[in-house]
Amino acid sequence: MADRMSTAAASAQALIGFGQVRHTRLKPVLHAFNYPTYFLMLPLRAMQRDGPGALARNRRSALSFHDRDHGDGSPDCLRWLDALLQSEGIADAQGEVWLHTYPRVFGFTFKPVSFWYCHTTQGALRAIVVEVNNTFGERHCYLLDAPRYGEELRADKVFHVSPFCKIEGGYRFRFMRTVHDGNEHTLARIDHDDATGPLLQTSVAGKLEPLCPASLRKALWRYPAMTFGVVGRIHWQALKLFIKRVPFVSKPKPPELFVTR
Repeated sequence: MADRMSTAAASAQALIGFGQVRHTRLKPVLHAFNYPTYFLMLPLRAMQRDGPGALARNRRSALSFHDRDHGDGSPDCLRWLDALLQSEGIADAQGEVWLHTYPRVFGFTFKPVSFWYCHTTQGALRAIVVEVNNTFGERHCYLLDAPRYGEELRADKVFHVSPFCKIEGGYRFRFMRTVHDGNEHTLARIDHDDATGPLLQTSVAGKLEPLCPASLRKALWRYPAMTFGVVGRIHWQALKLFIKRVPFVSKPKPPELFVTR
């Protein structure tokens, strides 16, 4: 699709995606991995109007979504997002907001990155907020103004994520939301270039389907410890990089500003 939501997206039904996370480090040694995953794709304005449907929101459940896991930790993450956009001079993103994020599983979650797709009331993509968390409990947002699906977007790297990457260079983002054979797919790709060129290539992609009791059961049966696995894999891959003698970078102070344009 181009800059407008597909027919499936326009229905504003909560979705769940099943797919793959991929990660490739290009230097100083080659290090690559991929693993299956699932994620939520939530139309927050529709959910505010119609309720969460089959998804447990702000309450205990085997699989749930909690507003305070995002933004400034307030009980209404959509209100936080609208305030952030207004403070950055974006006043016309009053259409649907699709949040691509991981859920809580048995009360636990870690969200390395979440994507907020913000649309105008006419359905055009107006902004994307890339919300990044590190394992030190810190959070930072990259605001991509006037994005287009399929086109490369750039931002300077200012936030510490990995102890094996310096705070230098920048990110290249690319997003897709397409329909193939009647099935909707989404792709979010983030590549990191350091001072000497491409360093990391990462992506998360999946096929979207309606979020309902059956799809929630499928997620839990297939990946009963998914969010525990996210944290476990982060530390396991860090150990592998340490064994490969990739230089360790001490944690710097977080950036003064919470949002990078």
